[in-house]
Formats: sequence, C-alpha cells, structure tokens
Amino acid sequence: MKKQKTFEEIREEINEQMEGIKHKIMVMSGKGGVGKTTVAINLAFALKLRNFDVGILDADIHGPNVPKMLGVDGERLRTIGDKIDPIRVSAGLGGELKVMSMSFLLDEDSPVIWRGPLKMSAIQQFLGEVEWGSLDYLIVDLPPGTGDEPLSIAQLISNVDGSIIVTTPQDVALMDVKRAVNFSKRLGIKVIGIIENMSEFKCPHCGKVISIFGNGGGEKFAREMRIEFLGRIPFDPRIVKDSDSGKPFILEDVNSNSSSAFNDIVRKIVEVIEK
Repeated sequence: MKKQKTFEEIREEINEQMEGIKHKIMVMSGKGGVGKTTVAINLAFALKLRNFDVGILDADIHGPNVPKMLGVDGERLRTIGDKIDPIRVSAGLGGELKVMSMSFLLDEDSPVIWRGPLKMSAIQQFLGEVEWGSLDYLIVDLPPGTGDEPLSIAQLISNVDGSIIVTTPQDVALMDVKRAVNFSKRLGIKVIGIIENMSEFKCPHCGKVISIFGNGGGEKFAREMRIEFLGRIPFDPRIVKDSDSGKPFILEDVNSNSSSAFNDIVRKIVEVIEK
C-alpha cells in the first residue's frame, strides 16, 4: 500500500516546484461582487506590460471566472510529461500570460459539488503539478471570504509576498474586509494594501460625479487599520463590457480614467514588492 504523503511533504514539493516564481500575490475580498477578479486580471496584464513574466491562478473552485474574462473559456489543458501545461493568453506586444483554472476541466454548466478535502487536492495540483516555469509574478485570484481555498493557498505556499484586498466603499463590504485583513494577519501574510473599486461614477452627459456606493470608505478603513491605501478605481460601464468580452480594460480603454487610476495602483504595488 502506497504511503500517504504528509502535509509538510506536500508543502515542500509544491515550493520546490514553484522555485522559479519570484513573487506570489493573493488577491482577496471579504465578499463577492466587488470586482476582485477584474482587479486580479488587470493587475496581471499591467505587470506584463511592464515586461514582467506573469501567471494567473484562478483559485475559485466553485466560480472560476478568469478564463471567461480572458476570452479563453473554451480551452482545454494538455500535459507535458507528468506536469499540466497552463493555457497561454496573448497580452499584446508579443507577450503572453500563463493561466490555470478549474474552468479548463469542466463543461460550461457543470457545478463543482465538492467538500473541503477534494478542494484541497485540486489546489495542491494547481500549485504543484502545473508547469509554471520561471515567472516574476504569480497572481492568485481567490474566492470571496476566508474559506478552504484561501486557507489552503496560504498554508501551502511558504513565501507569499502578500495580499491585496479589494472592496467597494459601502459599509457592508468594509465589514467583510476587516475579516480578510485579520485572516491575512493571523496567517502571517503581509497586507500589501486595499483597493477601493467602483468608487464613483462620472456621468458622460453632464459630467457630474455620483458616489453610487458611498465615498471614501476604503481609504478611511485603511487609515484606521494602518494599511496602505492603494487607490480608487472609478465605476465605468466599459469595464463590464470589456470583462464580458474577454478583454482587460487596461488594454481596451488605455486612456480612460479607470486605466489611469489602475496604473497608479500597480505602480505602488510594484514599488512595495520590488523593494
């Protein structure tokens, strides 16, 4: 009978497999619907535009949306020897990103009805059996909350650079952000900063700025928690359209206020990590 590996043995194998990845960033949110996956995808592309080699791990087992938002949801995985070859996505200018997601293993409408141990096993495979190769950054898009997937990632990767927490300005979202911050702190993961998404909307007709979900909540919370406030991303209907069509908004709407704000956020993130 084959001896079952201990958690420490699995963890050691995973970290050996991921030795070629310099930086690992977890993108989190306390609740769903705040645009976390949109932030994760555009962060990956923004880093690629800065000539970094980048991979995206979609760690949301039950709601894997990354491939759809990248326009590769119909792709299927191949193997190289005993390793899984991640899907490549064009990033323009001749570059590409590596992507891994549960979506590549499922039919479009198939639900994942799994308990914790099966999800843990899938996460282990995504980390230890995917041929990530040499990367400057691996962006891990976590599901909302602080459940099995975030815990597994945090425990299995020994040198996560930190977490980025995405929220909207409304109070109910900020309540859940505090849980995500405390989750990171308890596991010894640095909170790189907070991004306030959908912060305000500028009417294209009259130019009036409307704070649909409130105003300034993310910055106030970051100040109270003594965490870096990375910036605000304006509410922009074009972001929704771009995401649905599988095109990151920083590539599609280069001169928009949202892209400008997001590039300022990415600059701060790179400064923190590269130090």
